[in-house]
Amino acid sequence: MADSARAKNDNSIMESPHVSPLSGREKPQQSPGSRSRYQVSAPGHSFRKVTLTKPTFCHNCSDFIWGLIGFICEVCNFMCHEKCLKTVRTVCSCMAPTLVRVPVAHCFGPAGQKKRFCCVCRKHLEGNTAVRCEVCELHAHYDCATFSCGDCRLCHQDGSQDFDTFPHHWREGNIPSGARCEVCRRTCSSSDVLAGMRCQWCGITTHAACYLIVPPECGLGRLRNMLLHPACVRICSRNFSKMHCYRISESYQNELDNLEDADRPTKESQPATTPDSGKQVLKVFDGEDAVKRSHFRLVSIPRITKNVEVVESALRAFYIPDDPLEYELQDNGQQALVDDDVLNSNDTTDNKAIFKENVPEAWLLRAKPQETEVLKIYADWLKVIVAYISISKNSTVDSVIKEVLTQLGKQFTDDVCSFFLHIPVQRQVLTDHELLLDKLQEIRKISLRQMNQTRFYIVESRNRVVQVNLLLEGLPVQLSKEEYADLLQEHLAIKSESTHIGSRFRAVVLQISCFSEAERIYMLAKDTSVSNQQLTSLVLPEIMHNKLPKGNSPLLVFVNPKSGELKGRELLYGFRKLLNPHQVFDMTNGGPLSGLHTFREVPRFRVLVCGGDGTVGWVLGVLEAIRHKLVCPEPPIGIVPLGTGNDLARILRWGAGYSGEDHHHILVSVDEAEEVQIDRWTILLDAQEITDDGKENGFLEPPKIVQMNNYFGLGIDAEVSLDFHHARQEEPGKFNSRFHNKGVYLKAGLQKLSHTRNLHKDIKLQVDKQDIELPSIEGLIFLNIPSWGSGADLWGSEGDSRYGKPRIDDGMLEVVGVTGVVHMGQVQSGMRSGIRLAQGNYVRITVTKPIPVQVDGEPWIQAPGHIIISAAGPKVRMLRKSKHKQKKQSASLKEGRSESPSSSDGGH
Repeated sequence: MADSARAKNDNSIMESPHVSPLSGREKPQQSPGSRSRYQVSAPGHSFRKVTLTKPTFCHNCSDFIWGLIGFICEVCNFMCHEKCLKTVRTVCSCMAPTLVRVPVAHCFGPAGQKKRFCCVCRKHLEGNTAVRCEVCELHAHYDCATFSCGDCRLCHQDGSQDFDTFPHHWREGNIPSGARCEVCRRTCSSSDVLAGMRCQWCGITTHAACYLIVPPECGLGRLRNMLLHPACVRICSRNFSKMHCYRISESYQNELDNLEDADRPTKESQPATTPDSGKQVLKVFDGEDAVKRSHFRLVSIPRITKNVEVVESALRAFYIPDDPLEYELQDNGQQALVDDDVLNSNDTTDNKAIFKENVPEAWLLRAKPQETEVLKIYADWLKVIVAYISISKNSTVDSVIKEVLTQLGKQFTDDVCSFFLHIPVQRQVLTDHELLLDKLQEIRKISLRQMNQTRFYIVESRNRVVQVNLLLEGLPVQLSKEEYADLLQEHLAIKSESTHIGSRFRAVVLQISCFSEAERIYMLAKDTSVSNQQLTSLVLPEIMHNKLPKGNSPLLVFVNPKSGELKGRELLYGFRKLLNPHQVFDMTNGGPLSGLHTFREVPRFRVLVCGGDGTVGWVLGVLEAIRHKLVCPEPPIGIVPLGTGNDLARILRWGAGYSGEDHHHILVSVDEAEEVQIDRWTILLDAQEITDDGKENGFLEPPKIVQMNNYFGLGIDAEVSLDFHHARQEEPGKFNSRFHNKGVYLKAGLQKLSHTRNLHKDIKLQVDKQDIELPSIEGLIFLNIPSWGSGADLWGSEGDSRYGKPRIDDGMLEVVGVTGVVHMGQVQSGMRSGIRLAQGNYVRITVTKPIPVQVDGEPWIQAPGHIIISAAGPKVRMLRKSKHKQKKQSASLKEGRSESPSSSDGGH
């Protein structure tokens, strides 16, 4: 319900005869239950007095209703005290869509596990048939989502309008417990009903009766310096759904399809109608599209009921706020009922009763033909005080534009205005000769609900150049720019201008100047394979860096939703709500390349990686490869640890693992974190056949180069990691728990107790060009950070005059040996440290036999040959959590906060 009350005030102005002479001919919209005697100031409600039989809370003030009498809206189930009837400001669900000036569709995905209330019917969400918007805090039952108000957050410009001011975006209910009203400072949250209001951008909370007092302009709250302002983001989104624009994984849509199958009523699940029952249940469709899709609403009515009462109940079921006398019901045989007809399945003598033997099971709700139709034409100039102009004749688009501009006092020219139709899911541009009333009748025939949410807009034509940016990944490696162009022309018939990102990433970015061509390429690429590799296509936004506020440093967020016992998915959802969804990227849908390319022209930004050490290394590797293409080549990087070991996160104070911390608190910690530098190393693996006397005897495989951030191991620790890796590949579904993963590591280690490799006989070690004599060891480990194997201090804290104190930015590697699995276990328990062997910045290893190796937890079998470790260019800038923030973390989690919108999302 975004600014619906203010839209109502605009409507009261525009219905003045001095503004629009034709608006007085239109019948005012009213609730289906408008004949109720309990009237309130908020539009649409139909209150009736009820006797309470269980503890009930008021939806207006959230207080307990003492006594046996309450007042409930028959349409949206809004319950309140008698004393609150005069102060109700919440608009009924049937009227909320009609008061939204510029509809913005929601982006629904499966709901979380926390207790929530439906924003449409206001009832508690139970079971698995609930959905939530991935962009804003809207929760609903699956079958209620169709009737939700199209008032999602507007997170970008689409090329047709600019922002002069940025208002609050209010959402009712599902706010954190203990939240206080910004106006009266009283508690405004409730865990029992849908109550209270919260801004989806700045996070302030108020009572429903207080939020109109809050100044309209939003300051974006505590996170404004890391937020990517919507006015700075441009995306030409026509022909693309919200799922495509926000790069939301299609697996969410598959889960929604499963919800649809589970939620669809069956004959067994429908209420039985027996001769002894006092009610009967009808299936009602709202148009031809609903009949084709078998999407109907169940309407429960008494056995002896007049048609006008059935129509009234059907309108309530579809949340349509119109007069029941303007609609009629038709059975499958297209027989219409008049107002005095009675549905009666009993054998009565009433001569007006019809269908005495059997009432038809399915009914079609239709609008009666009207002598005069009234259209609302919305002016899409934000500075125009009149929200819409009423037109009552069947005119063409060209004549309507002239008439509307005349009433608005503006001059008409052919290149000034264009006309488009906005229906709940898409936007259509209308031609000059189309008849508007015919178009409306066409939509009404398809769906009455869709007709109720349709908007006709007149907009200013700005002649802006259309440019849709598409990222295509999955192309072959090591090709030239011309070869990539020929490949795209062959498989996708693409002739658009493209940007070659890099041959190692197998990706190109297309700049397409035609909406239909962009849609064709996007859909075709999803079903195209090149060299047995499936292509991935993503719609990328354009960041207008010259519009970024002064001092703004937006946060680029990467989340691996499969990490951390699937808590990554809740982090992805939480960060999309707290920030702009265009700055939050799913690592399983395009990897880090899409995000870094989007931010390539941003002068200052930070990066937050939510995943394990492998995910952090992935981001650092891509960043290193495209650093020369970024205006900010060295953005500092923070971590939310979601892996098993999380050694890099431990030494940067981000913790041993994510355990459900508040999302807003995490972002504040990132904003207050200090920058540090960390060494990064290049490992050259040159596999060659080595003779017994150490001489080379030809290449076994091409050289390989990998990057190291944490540590590099050979021998027993790499062998245990390799066994774990094989077990995870066999049953990946079981490895979603940190506790389970460590158990598998322990099992793999116990199996190696009796194993003897004599590693010191199979390798030769040189550090800073000095030969190092190796003792009898089973594993050799090179440390860049003072944390190994989930937090163990392998080097040890004892002083040693031979070596300097290790630091993460000293340009030195620590070389340590372990004698076996028992020694590794003692190190893990803190009873012992490793065997210190050397410290240096250049390492050369000669391997005479195949040996297990691992880099930052990624293991494989390395063939004999040479291994060279050296510094990898400039140091990496990382973010280390401040000690002050770390000490106060536990206290702040207990206290909660009133300004954060994230503590109410589904997985904390």
